[in-house]
Amino acid sequence: MTEKPPLDGSEGRTWMEEGRSQTQLTAVDGPDEAATDDGDRPAWDSKIQYVLAQVGFSVGLGNVWRFPYLCHQNGGGAFMLLYVFLLVVVGVPLFFMELAAGQSIRQGSIGVWKHISPKLGGIGYSSCMVCFYVALYYNVIIAWSLFYMGNSFQYPLPWEKCPTNVTSNDTVKECAGSSPTSYFWFRKALNITNSIEESGEFNPIMTGCLLAAWAIVALAMIKGIKSSAKVMYFSSIFPYVVLFIFLIRGLLLDGALEGITYMFYPKLEIWGNVQVWRQAATQVFFALGLGYGSVIAYSSYNPVHNNCHRDALMVSCINFMTSVLASLVVFIVLGFRAKNIALRCVAENLSVLNLLASSGSNQHWWPWFNMTDVSTVTLAEYREWYHLYSSMVGPKITDCSLEQEMNKGVEGTGLAFIAFTEVMAFFPASPFWSALFFLMLLNLGLSTMFGTMQGILTPLMDNFSLLGHHRTLLTVSSCALGFIIGLLFTQRSGNYFVTMFDDYSATLPLVIVVIFETISVAWVYGTDRFLDDIEIMLKWRPPVVYKYLWKYVCLLAMVSLLAASLLRMVFKGPTYTAWNQSTASEMTLEYPGWALAMIIMLIVFASLPVPVSYIYSLVKNRWVRSTPSQVEVGQEMRRELYTKCSSTEQPDSHFQPVHFREDEVHPRPAFLSVGNEHYRLLSQEEDEEEEEEQDTGV
Repeated sequence: MTEKPPLDGSEGRTWMEEGRSQTQLTAVDGPDEAATDDGDRPAWDSKIQYVLAQVGFSVGLGNVWRFPYLCHQNGGGAFMLLYVFLLVVVGVPLFFMELAAGQSIRQGSIGVWKHISPKLGGIGYSSCMVCFYVALYYNVIIAWSLFYMGNSFQYPLPWEKCPTNVTSNDTVKECAGSSPTSYFWFRKALNITNSIEESGEFNPIMTGCLLAAWAIVALAMIKGIKSSAKVMYFSSIFPYVVLFIFLIRGLLLDGALEGITYMFYPKLEIWGNVQVWRQAATQVFFALGLGYGSVIAYSSYNPVHNNCHRDALMVSCINFMTSVLASLVVFIVLGFRAKNIALRCVAENLSVLNLLASSGSNQHWWPWFNMTDVSTVTLAEYREWYHLYSSMVGPKITDCSLEQEMNKGVEGTGLAFIAFTEVMAFFPASPFWSALFFLMLLNLGLSTMFGTMQGILTPLMDNFSLLGHHRTLLTVSSCALGFIIGLLFTQRSGNYFVTMFDDYSATLPLVIVVIFETISVAWVYGTDRFLDDIEIMLKWRPPVVYKYLWKYVCLLAMVSLLAASLLRMVFKGPTYTAWNQSTASEMTLEYPGWALAMIIMLIVFASLPVPVSYIYSLVKNRWVRSTPSQVEVGQEMRRELYTKCSSTEQPDSHFQPVHFREDEVHPRPAFLSVGNEHYRLLSQEEDEEEEEEQDTGV
């Protein structure tokens, strides 16, 4: 057998001729199975485990309530086409980039970007910070799902009817002015204040639910991916079972066809709206979990030769199809809800007409349909009559439009905890459907929560050996800290803080993180070298189109998204939706000054590690260069630790040369792997002086 030549065709080129990366991977003898540099890295038991973990993380609550809402508000089928376009040209390439980097370097987000250059280590720390922000409020939503699931085991459901005031024996005014589901959500579940400035006391029931949510997360992750992966088999698959059950049940409902028609009817004029593009790009960004570090963490437990390109395409397609499936269910339910509201409106108007008839009124605009049996009157018949004589009827007779009800968009928690709960109250055996729905939300939230926590724990354990040796203690401590800080969200004004974190704590920092990730791979390390490394890892070369997508299209898209988000924040101003108890309605309020300062601090703290790491690395390198003795020590340490194919120096006597099999690819100047799956990761610190001469870092 002959030695395999370099893949770029230059058989005689040495490491020095090709250039060096900031950190090199030196192959060591070992079995062909995946392992880390310390030989103790966990690995997935099977490919299905890994796929379920990635799908479970990327498919979350946003697929159920954010994507359908955006379709509802932005042209239905037209928004879907725009979403698919951005998914293909931006989402999939960036997702593939993170998968490839994590799988080959076999570390969390901190280690991956430090591996390219110590100056880039701040990217990983920013990812960890944002993951912690998201984990704080995401577990509160899981706590809400636990609360509703617990209240589903009673008949009738507690949100089916308005309660009665025991003193006056009348319906509670706040409930009568809104709806039973809205009253239960705002008053019974949250016991919400009128604004963020009224903090109120802690909600004891929600505090207990939050403690239970964090306990579930801690128990599921206490043994790392070995324990969380087993939970994934249920938490990732069960939501699909429930969605298909709801789809089949929903297709039998009156109004399902109207809902589906409304969903897919394209309004292409929305493509000219810049904000629609911004919302579509943001949804692609968050749907795939880019920038969190969780994608990198999960892929770091893969064998090096795993086909991560196929994984990127598969997970992206599953994510999109899940969003479409969830949207079908949501629009069917909304169509059924709108049809019921419209028919209820018809019945109320006909009862008024009956009163007029009993008074002897005989107007020429009197309805031609059968007034003796109002149940036989269709919505179309009533609307046709109303449009002919609307100018002649009194103000008590109103229009009953299904389209108008469908146009009332319900977003986020309002969709899950108000609109859906209202619909399920109409179902036969409503407690069963309610428990099933909130169990689905619970599993969707938990699978995403596991990935979010993995984006925190894996980088910390990889980067700090002390934490890596105390995995259980780190997991429990992180969950305990999350619960303590999460008490902010269990006070009566807690829902407003959840909205604040959801809207502002993650968006801008994550976009900044992904911009720096793209710059580091496409412009610092180089797309050609990156594709070379992937070719060695996958045994085939990805299409060259990725080179141009990474260098230009993705980077331009992310910078545009950052600019659009900043401009919108500056010109529109941060606002939130509050519940007014006296009027029993929602209203839009501006954040007070201290809340604006809190928003700015959240964004700054999450983004700060990137420039701080860069400045620290520059200062440290200059200080090291100005100290000759330390430079000499560093050079001596490198001579002891490195074996360079291009070097004319002989290795020290105690250093054993690395032997390669004939069919093995020689080490290359890459941060990606080169054929063998056991590597010794050489120190970043020791190679920092060389960085100034042949810098591949920011």
